[in-house]
Amino acid sequence: MRTFRIAPSILSADFARLGQEVSDVIAAGADIIHFDVMDNHYVPNLTMGPMFCEAIRPHSSAPIDVHLMVKPVDALAAAFAKAGADIITFHPEGSEHIDRTLGLIKDAGCKAGLVFNPATPLSYLDHVMDKLDMILIMSVNPGFGGQSFIPHALEKIRQARLRIDEYTAKHGGEIWLEVDGGVKVDNIAQVAAAGADTFVAGSAIYGQPDYKTVIDAMRAELARVQA
Repeated sequence: MRTFRIAPSILSADFARLGQEVSDVIAAGADIIHFDVMDNHYVPNLTMGPMFCEAIRPHSSAPIDVHLMVKPVDALAAAFAKAGADIITFHPEGSEHIDRTLGLIKDAGCKAGLVFNPATPLSYLDHVMDKLDMILIMSVNPGFGGQSFIPHALEKIRQARLRIDEYTAKHGGEIWLEVDGGVKVDNIAQVAAAGADTFVAGSAIYGQPDYKTVIDAMRAELARVQA
């Protein structure tokens, strides 16, 4: 039975009270803090750097999951590892040498993963499964929060789940399958049924007045998938 994890994206939080927002959402039942880093180069938006990660680290012992939408990757990956990240994922298009970047992240003591945009082929996985702790499927085009889920992402999730299951059956280990973009109470069960185990939700959680009510509703939907 898969373990399901809910990872609120602080991109949708109130930045004027970020530390409290992190504490509140974990107290409401979230498992992971998802941290969206955009550089206004790889994607058309600019968000937060390593100092934000360092600032929120004391507010929770929950894992910080840093999604780097940047190009180049390596220097920022190292900076976020130093700032307290636990998991660092990046887009294959952002690295000149994917295997080396994954190794750099692992050597810094973090879990490492690759992120796939809606149009990015999963073939990038062919030679690096041994270095992966996470695969992140984007169900929107990256750059902005609050977008709608792209339905054909479900097939990509299924294909990624097949690759993970085949690899771990042969070699052991654990690789998480995360989905980011338009995930909400209405579709989280469908996303889980396709094979995901870790769910990023930004505005679906932070856009509501009561975080616990939303997270509890998500857990109830996920329980239906496990039943």
